[in-house]
Amino acid sequence: MQENPPFVVVTSGAGPAVATPDGAVVIAADGGLERAAALGLDVAVAIGDFDSAAPQSIEAAERGGARIVRHPAAKDATDLELALDEAVAMGAASILVIGSAGGRLDHLTAGLLLLAADAYRDVTVDAVLGETRVAVIRSSRTLGGETGDLLSLLPVHGPAMGVTTTGLEYPLRGEPLEPGSTRGVSNVFSAPIATVTLERGTLLALQPGRIT
Repeated sequence: MQENPPFVVVTSGAGPAVATPDGAVVIAADGGLERAAALGLDVAVAIGDFDSAAPQSIEAAERGGARIVRHPAAKDATDLELALDEAVAMGAASILVIGSAGGRLDHLTAGLLLLAADAYRDVTVDAVLGETRVAVIRSSRTLGGETGDLLSLLPVHGPAMGVTTTGLEYPLRGEPLEPGSTRGVSNVFSAPIATVTLERGTLLALQPGRIT
């Protein structure tokens, strides 16, 4: 295993094929075992209460060398949170979450907020949820797209201050984005590369229709 490999966390639910980084350590969150198998990924760790993973999937993962980490059904964290915490404990510097944009709205909302939690502030966090690419931005990120692609910038866990963008049709120039405002919704790529920087706070950058 390379010294600082990327990590991939796979959750349950259907979705498109997603390219994953070479040499990634794959953690399946419960029913994510089935999604990981469909993507042809070798799972290193499977974690959760396993209420949504088929027993044969767990057995197959164990035969393939995966470490199985079982948690009780009565627990204080979702399987996604357990998987992210496991990745951090294993030394992850970057994590790509592969999940679904369907299912329960409370799970989807909690999962989006979780990606930007302070517990992962030292990790570069990205996600592909259904047909949408998500990037967590704490200081600066460079985002790829095509001219005309949509990009929404949503502040989470407090205001995002001093937001500056390049490569977007509606630029921000050291401006605040407040939680509960739609100011950052539906911006548009005006170039193949966009940059987003901020002085303080955390943003979720969502690119609908883009999974790479």
